[in-house]
Amino acid sequence: MTIEEAQQQVDAWINTTGVRYFSELTNMAILTEEVGEVARIMVRTYGDQSFKEGEKNVDLADELADVLWVLLCIANQTGIDMTRALENNFEKKTIRDKERHKNNPKLHSGKK
Repeated sequence: MTIEEAQQQVDAWINTTGVRYFSELTNMAILTEEVGEVARIMVRTYGDQSFKEGEKNVDLADELADVLWVLLCIANQTGIDMTRALENNFEKKTIRDKERHKNNPKLHSGKK
């Protein structure tokens, strides 16, 4: 599935099964909540915190998909073509960081 197809499928689902989009501000709050869920899973899986009792059945892939879903909702609502936005972002990063990361001694010291 391309990014464009994903945007179209989210829009079709919202307008049929979902009835309508939540407001942009509500979707921003939902995005924040979903990113928090990703952070909770990451810190317990890869960081120093441990899972609480009954918290073991977590699905990082599903939470990341939730983040992408609401991000695509916001893009659809605000008229943003995410394919073009990502292409532009790659170009910006390439121009800005072309030599920066290669010349960063912290990235070549063997430390994480």
